[in-house]
Amino acid sequence: MKTSVQVEVGGRPLVLETGEVARQAGGSILARYGDTVVLVAAVQEDRVREGIDFVPLMVEYQEMSYAAGRIPGGFFRREIGRPSEKETLTSRLIDRPIRPLFPKGFNYETQVIATVLSVDQVNEPDVVALSAASAALHLSAIPFKGPVAAVRVGRVDGRYVINPSKLELERSDMNVVVAGSRDAVVMVEGGADFVSEEDLVEAIDRAHQAILPILDAQEELRRLAGTAKQEIPETAPDPALVEAIRSAAADPMREVMTTPDKLLRRDRKRELKKKVVQELSTTYPDREKEMEGILEDLEKETVRRMLVRDSRRIDGRRFDEVRPISIQVGLLPRTHGSALFRRGETQVLAVVTLGSSSDEQKIEALTGETFKSFMLHYNFPPYSVGEVKPLRGPGRREIGHGALAERAVKAILPPNGDFPYTIRVVSEVLESNGSSSMATVCGASLALMDAGVPVREPVAGIAMGLVKESDQFIVLSDILGDEDHLGDMDFKVTGNERGITAFQMDVKIPGIDRNIMTRALNQARAGRLHILEKMKAAMPAPRAELSPYAPRMTVIQINPDKIRDIIGPGGKVIRAIVAETGTKIDVDDSGRVVIMSPDQSACDKAIKRIKDLTQEPAVGEVYLARVTKVTDFGAFAEIFPNTEGLIHISQLDHKRVHKVTDVVKEGDEVLVKIIDIDREGRIRLSRKAVIEKPQQPRES
Repeated sequence: MKTSVQVEVGGRPLVLETGEVARQAGGSILARYGDTVVLVAAVQEDRVREGIDFVPLMVEYQEMSYAAGRIPGGFFRREIGRPSEKETLTSRLIDRPIRPLFPKGFNYETQVIATVLSVDQVNEPDVVALSAASAALHLSAIPFKGPVAAVRVGRVDGRYVINPSKLELERSDMNVVVAGSRDAVVMVEGGADFVSEEDLVEAIDRAHQAILPILDAQEELRRLAGTAKQEIPETAPDPALVEAIRSAAADPMREVMTTPDKLLRRDRKRELKKKVVQELSTTYPDREKEMEGILEDLEKETVRRMLVRDSRRIDGRRFDEVRPISIQVGLLPRTHGSALFRRGETQVLAVVTLGSSSDEQKIEALTGETFKSFMLHYNFPPYSVGEVKPLRGPGRREIGHGALAERAVKAILPPNGDFPYTIRVVSEVLESNGSSSMATVCGASLALMDAGVPVREPVAGIAMGLVKESDQFIVLSDILGDEDHLGDMDFKVTGNERGITAFQMDVKIPGIDRNIMTRALNQARAGRLHILEKMKAAMPAPRAELSPYAPRMTVIQINPDKIRDIIGPGGKVIRAIVAETGTKIDVDDSGRVVIMSPDQSACDKAIKRIKDLTQEPAVGEVYLARVTKVTDFGAFAEIFPNTEGLIHISQLDHKRVHKVTDVVKEGDEVLVKIIDIDREGRIRLSRKAVIEKPQQPRES
């Protein structure tokens, strides 16, 4: 039996339906927003997955080409293989706010699949999928402690817009996705064009108000069609074992967790856990897994107590203090730009490569094909955290961190027309102890400046943390990995003095209010301004010249009607120019020609060839022409490739010419001037106009 609820969001109806499609799933929702339709199905296995300490949740978002009336490219003509970057990022977007809402100890394999069935090119399906995923889980028997919902907020001409259209987003100075519960915000992600902290908080507030009706709709749908929730019994640890571990490990644990060095702290922690387990294994045999869980709880409790009661961080810093920073630019001699950025025990090497428009990344999406001229790729090798793992392609985490840093840095790049290079930045995380994505933002800014890219100004990033106990809370600047793991929030903010360019917030508690968010943003601003001072001391401005190993690029504009003259039949002409000059040439449909080569003289040679091929005749211009044909009434001469004009016999000389061949023959080169171009484009040339007229003899 079909059941549906409807709610207005951003001035348009959002419809959530269940009971008609995907009925064998644990919970399914068909969500309609305009002509955008998303199906979300949630299923839980009935068997417990043993030996894990995390929620075994899989979230998959997929965009079907038929949703936009398209047939997939590639040999197989179907959606197969690796998800696109957009699909991966949206899967993360859905996963992050719902994952914390599963009960502790929930070890049942659970899968949420969101499939875009129809897209209207106006309403983005990602926030619809997130709300629908919550609804599918909420009405199912899966023990999900929701609901949550999401909207996107933009600002067009100073006016906040909920779920702006694609055209509105192009004019918006912010693009923010906010997910929330009834009481608080649980996730924020987006980018902005240097907006202030106050404006961002206002946008988040407005988004949260728009979320509340969607939560009401989910509650109504559960009332009408929901299933009783599965009970997950809470398993409390043995009080005697807890007390024994506390007696043995409480004081040593505090000593361990005040060890500033990450690897030394890790080793001491392992030694302590091993020692405690060995000491208690006789009294409590075969309870090693339980002991490890209690020791992890003790570690978390110890660090949080140090922060709240003793105002003491793991490495002894103040709550608002940034770790020591060191910077080295121009580290790699043959790359186009490089920077080594270290903050505490987090170190990133950022490397810039400049290319032509043919190096742009082609993106196939439901909205059609687009091209990216700026790419930032984030790599996190296992040695960066002292581990051994097989190298694979980038995972969701790497793609997500790279996208966040790319969004942050893109705001400072010059327009492509002013700097017509394709830019790729690769961030190699060499050491990691928290905030590697924010170190990537700093390193990328510096590497771009080292490459001579005329960025408007650098941007910096900082990760903020939170520890909240009852009504008391502490905001931490530049968090360590352990502070992230044991705390309640990870809030990444990028920007500079003018404002914010990107942000991402995830929380592990039911949510955070405006007061906490305002404190975190203001403290983040102070932190990033401190970092920017260090960056500007190391690199005050972009280099005036590109690296000698970077390609030289020149852009010229030609008449689009002349493109065929450059290309030639089957590309014959342009291939010949490339082979002769050693350059790389890109021509677009507007007549914009980009010539690239490491050698400027090669660029100049190619430019001359192209200008010769595409120049247009103009009355009054003088050319050295080659005679191609002689007739009784004059001579035809080629002034430049594929363009000829007629030198009438009367324009060959100042004196009367009886026979054309008395003055010129085929193959001769003569200086001529264009004296007329008629409506049909026929060109009249004159030799007489460029030779000196003989003087008349004076009368005596």
